[in-house]
Amino acid sequence: MSKAVVLDASRRAYDGVIQDIVDYVMGYDVSVSLEAMETARYCWMDTIGCGLLALDFPACTKMLGPVVEGAEMQGGARVPGTSYQLDPVRAAWNIGAMVRWLDFNDTWLAAEWGHPSDNLGAILALADYQSRKLRARGEPSLKMKDVLLAMIKAHEVQGVIALENSFNQVGLDHVMLVRIASTAVAAMMLGCDREQALNAVSHAWLDGSSLRTYRHAPNTGSRKSWAAGDASARGLFLALMAERGEMGYPTAVTAPTWGFQDVLFEGKALSFKQGYQTYVMENILFKISFPAEFHAQTAVEAAILLHPEVRDRLDLIETIIIETQESADRIINKTGVLDNPADRDHCLQYMVAIGLLKGALSAEDYEDTVAQDPHIDSLRNVMQVSENKRFTRDYLDPDKRAIGNAITISFKDGSSTSRVSVDYPIGHRRRRDEGIPVLKEKFEACLRGCLSDEKSTSILSLCKDQVLFENTAVDEMMSLLAL
Repeated sequence: MSKAVVLDASRRAYDGVIQDIVDYVMGYDVSVSLEAMETARYCWMDTIGCGLLALDFPACTKMLGPVVEGAEMQGGARVPGTSYQLDPVRAAWNIGAMVRWLDFNDTWLAAEWGHPSDNLGAILALADYQSRKLRARGEPSLKMKDVLLAMIKAHEVQGVIALENSFNQVGLDHVMLVRIASTAVAAMMLGCDREQALNAVSHAWLDGSSLRTYRHAPNTGSRKSWAAGDASARGLFLALMAERGEMGYPTAVTAPTWGFQDVLFEGKALSFKQGYQTYVMENILFKISFPAEFHAQTAVEAAILLHPEVRDRLDLIETIIIETQESADRIINKTGVLDNPADRDHCLQYMVAIGLLKGALSAEDYEDTVAQDPHIDSLRNVMQVSENKRFTRDYLDPDKRAIGNAITISFKDGSSTSRVSVDYPIGHRRRRDEGIPVLKEKFEACLRGCLSDEKSTSILSLCKDQVLFENTAVDEMMSLLAL
């Protein structure tokens, strides 16, 4: 008989991937970047605004509140725009679902994509809960500066992992990065020591990832709107477990056969070409003018620019040529019947059709009442989508991070429009001067659409100045946001 293999059960040092995350979150001073701090304030505003706007949609609000009726928590974390007070894990789920529901705020595009602001679910829920506990003991609340610092670190962890590692290529959903980042930052906020934080982050890797199938035809559905809230809440839960002393798993990423890389990443080692600093927040992409999946932002902008030329000639259109990046061609190039709003807001052709028809695009345009317009499918049926290699190169270039799209429309009489090409959306870092005033207007509209004029005015006043915002108590801000 052959001798059985004897396994060495000796504990190893923590994977470098896990150590790097924890050492960054526990030790790096992100406040040295004034640009990152200012951008984080705008990111907070836009994220909260989008969450409040989502409360106009019953499909979102029916998901919110405690897990079961009556399971609220006096003195718990508050959910903006509602009267809910919940345990911080459930509050993180609520906030995360709200801010992602309309897919209308920040985005990160690289080998993997995602929405780093999704981590605000864990950050804001925990910060409010901690602040209320401090107040009850007669101690000062956390400051909004603490929220910004945590946001920058969560953005950086999620975004840097995404730079070189494509989880979507192996069928995994990007919300796993939300869970990892939320776990690390929540451990820091809880005051965990290094060992506890390592333990927590190892659990976040052990959880693996949900499948992307709910983002893609023929299964696209509303789970994509609450998946990030679920991941953020899970991250906070794991950090709380580690704070209690739950053990960790040092080689959760690299263990042969059983680790993340072998089980879920086709045996490939994770790749990193830069360390964690403040790069992601400084270069974050905002969705400002319309709620379109980010690979389609410039396509919608081009369609809106073409609207005056085509609005009176819709029945005369013969072909609509759309040039895009490889990522958009792969994930939002869709034909056939679109069954629900979640399917439509991830269809390049649908979004372009709305832009051509209306000269605008709003969240309401994904609802069934609008989708019944026969002109939409008539336009979709004459669209041809293909990859433009330059758009793909510029999309992956770290010095550009462009998201180019181009549209050309030909008519049955042989005439055509000019080719309208847009490389950078208004929410890009290269268009900050143009985009931030629009972001502020959007934030104010979202506030006033949900909260009283008095509360809205107070929040806007606090958000106007960086120093004033940073020094605002978290519990004071959350009181203003609560109903």
